[in-house]
Amino acid sequence: MTATRLLVASSLTLITACAQQPPQNVDLDAKHECPVRLQLGQSLTLSLPSNPTTGYRWRVDDAAPEVLRALSPEVYSQPEAAGLVGSAGVSTWRFQAKAVGAAQLTLVYQQPWAPEVRPVQTFDCAISVR
Repeated sequence: MTATRLLVASSLTLITACAQQPPQNVDLDAKHECPVRLQLGQSLTLSLPSNPTTGYRWRVDDAAPEVLRALSPEVYSQPEAAGLVGSAGVSTWRFQAKAVGAAQLTLVYQQPWAPEVRPVQTFDCAISVR
């Protein structure tokens, strides 16, 4: 009887621990299909091709602040294999789903000193959090 109680208690502890694990991170890039559905507390990593040496940068136009919290500013990384001056890399942002709802995550790729010029690229993705 005591072994059965111990087994039940251990099982409940394990189930509770598993239920409290944060949901898996969602990786999003320019090829990913939108909309993206997240669970409350889930992390989102957005990676877009970038080449700041050309004068173009990604600018966050709408960070979906109603449903997302920014966890980090843009981080630019260049693939080590490229090794060439002026070669393209990747800009990455991290967000966390902070509230239930829906919003648009929008970034534009343009030269910062020419905001009146139409962006050469736009990333626009509907985000829903449940």
